[in-house]
Amino acid sequence: EINSKLPTGRDPESKTRRLKLFRAFDNGNGVLTLGEVDAAIRDVLKIDEIFNAKPAIYRAFEIARNKFPSQREQGDDYIELREFRFFLLSLRQYFEYWVAFCRADTSGDQRISLEEFLSVRDKIELWVGEVPDMEAEFRAIDKDGSGTIAFDEFCDWAILKNLDLEDDDDDIAQ
Repeated sequence: EINSKLPTGRDPESKTRRLKLFRAFDNGNGVLTLGEVDAAIRDVLKIDEIFNAKPAIYRAFEIARNKFPSQREQGDDYIELREFRFFLLSLRQYFEYWVAFCRADTSGDQRISLEEFLSVRDKIELWVGEVPDMEAEFRAIDKDGSGTIAFDEFCDWAILKNLDLEDDDDDIAQ
């Protein structure tokens, strides 16, 4: 369902759907704020799972708004139409990371402890391949040394490891 609502293809039909979607997200000024994106995920796309994944929305917005230098006087604080496809692709990817993060965060406190990380070894290895030393891997992910893995740290690691959930729909860019 999620992929069908995110027109990320390069074909004419996807481009038409994407323009229509951008206009539905936009308040009329030709750029999207984080607030507009957040509300549109709820009201236009009607995807509660993504709407409730605020860290994924924020990460996708931040990376997309800086995809190209802005040519508008508003600057780079917004997503322009030419960045919108990249935003949709990023949203889908960061949502996948959010789902994986939540599966590892068994306590639901929005951080992964070493105990949690070790307890989901089988899942993690299914997503990224063999991890010979889980404790060393945990310490490498925990960049700030807090003793827990935050979502941003998890994303940085997931990107490097090419994390792929076993039960997602990977055909989004086709």
